[in-house]
Amino acid sequence: MPKPMKRSTRTLFALIAAAAFGGFAATAVNEALHNRAEAAPAQEPTPSAAQAVALPPPLPTSVAGQPLPSLAPMLRQVMPAVVSVHTKQRVAVSNPFFDDPFFRRLFPQVPQERINESLGSGVIIDAARGYVLTNHHVIEGADDVSVTLADGRTLTAEFLGSDADTDVALIRIPAGNLTELPLGDSGQLQVGDYVVAIGNPFGLSQTVTSGIVSAVGRSGIRGLGYQNFIQTDASINPGNSGGALVDLRGRLVGINTASLNPRGSMAGNIGLGLAIPSNLARDVVHQLVTVGEVKRGTLGIDSQPLDPRLLRSLGLAENQQGALVTRVADGSGAAAAGVKPGDVVVEAGGQRIADPQALHNLEGLQAVGTKVPLVVLREGKRVALQATLREQPRNADGTALDPRLAGARMAELPEAQRQAFGRGVLVENVQEGSRAWQSGLRKGDVIIASSSGGFDDLAGLRASLAQPPQQLVLRVVRGNVPGTILMR
Repeated sequence: MPKPMKRSTRTLFALIAAAAFGGFAATAVNEALHNRAEAAPAQEPTPSAAQAVALPPPLPTSVAGQPLPSLAPMLRQVMPAVVSVHTKQRVAVSNPFFDDPFFRRLFPQVPQERINESLGSGVIIDAARGYVLTNHHVIEGADDVSVTLADGRTLTAEFLGSDADTDVALIRIPAGNLTELPLGDSGQLQVGDYVVAIGNPFGLSQTVTSGIVSAVGRSGIRGLGYQNFIQTDASINPGNSGGALVDLRGRLVGINTASLNPRGSMAGNIGLGLAIPSNLARDVVHQLVTVGEVKRGTLGIDSQPLDPRLLRSLGLAENQQGALVTRVADGSGAAAAGVKPGDVVVEAGGQRIADPQALHNLEGLQAVGTKVPLVVLREGKRVALQATLREQPRNADGTALDPRLAGARMAELPEAQRQAFGRGVLVENVQEGSRAWQSGLRKGDVIIASSSGGFDDLAGLRASLAQPPQQLVLRVVRGNVPGTILMR
């Protein structure tokens, strides 16, 4: 029969458990110890905590003459460049009683609008100009944006521009004596490199977490626009958005943007954090500063995924991946490069292409004029081509596409919606009483198919309407409800 555990040993285990589980556990253990002490026999005094556990000595500042590693010196230089971004948005309160002057006279104090406030983070990337880099979703729809610096100063920020599809925004603050954190080269990051995330999670002041690079070039995540993310297990929580991801030399290699959690972002971090690479952010900032908006290049093709039937008809291996070209737009970069319908794009820009979404994502992350080497399968043989991305209009008047669309204005789908619908065109606006309005088309509709033929985007819709069908029928999604509209 095992011997009973000595009381001092039990006390030691209890104190260790208290330290491990934090304040709540410590309280419960202390109460349990107190109760046991009262019930103890008089002849066996209870040892005090000081007698049971000797406090450990402080950690040495060096071992074998070498100082212990610490991030503190680097962080002292970096943290003043990370700021808190506070936004306010005025939202009208919908209440039918407000339309009644008598009601408003009786209840003048009832608010007719509310203020939505949110907190995020940002990084000063140019101290002389006061440029602050943050996420588009941090400042989206805001009426007022203010920035609080590490030294406590709070300043009103000026909006310079943003790009929803990459979730990058640039604001400016009028202040001197700023600390900047220039953009590093995220292309040098490797899986396993140590990184540090700095931001203001859950509205707390500057907080530092550390981890490693878990993956680079991460994509395929629904609802997050064009994707080439750095994945890290450094904790990224709500409020960290727009904050800095730095390497151990204090160089900005990413902008924290999201964390993945099946229970929702407010459930906290589970070690799946995403950051926008600094090289991508640099390209976006350059366009925002020089031309005021982001212009993306495109190959000018429509494509579809490969399936077993298509693979057999093309004589390809059953495990072959790629994007099957279904249409090449006249005057496009792909046409100039010699891409033909029936080609299967398997590589672009040195990256393997698994499906049309991967090809579209790669296009969207490149600037106009970028040269993109392509590898296509043509009649079973690999063919190397060189394409130059060309700018493509992102919106168009319906009249220019087809007279039956008069009064409507079409636009490319935002990337978050494109991932939900796969392909399509957004109805940006419809003039009331116009021909398109009378047929039933409305602002916000997403056209996902038509009787004119298949299409991926606005250019594809335009090409499909080059030979107008006798009857134009649109398949649209309004909200989450699909429907069919006959255009008259």
